[in-house]
Amino acid sequence: MHPHARYRIFVARSLAILGAFLALALSVHGGPVVQAQSADTIGSRITPGLGTTLTDRTGRTLYMFTKDARGFSTCYDQCAVAWPPLTSESEPALPAGLPGVMGSTQRTDGATQLTYNGMPLYYCAKDQKPGDTMGQNVGGVWFIVNP
Repeated sequence: MHPHARYRIFVARSLAILGAFLALALSVHGGPVVQAQSADTIGSRITPGLGTTLTDRTGRTLYMFTKDARGFSTCYDQCAVAWPPLTSESEPALPAGLPGVMGSTQRTDGATQLTYNGMPLYYCAKDQKPGDTMGQNVGGVWFIVNP
């Protein structure tokens, strides 16, 4: 089995266990339109039932897509409308004490998308405010990022 496939399976299974605590019913349409965002700093917050979650500078929850490969985004067009990528012109560092590695990947649309441990980062357009986690375990492929 390819190492990337093992990593994605491990991450998906680990996050699916956490996602079992949170049952979500989401429709594909509706909700606010969220554009790709720029981030100067990355943070984290404790989310009840989900533990420590990765956030942007304003406290908005960040997600990963298990169909992505390390350093490669597969979410474009309508996917990127529902799941806007976290973009930045710079590569922010993680706060002291937060494990992992920040990086970036070039999207086919020319934007630079931030990555955490190689996985591209996204927002969920359904999230209304900092701390919302409406995207957790959507379709069994979208998960919050637990550093």
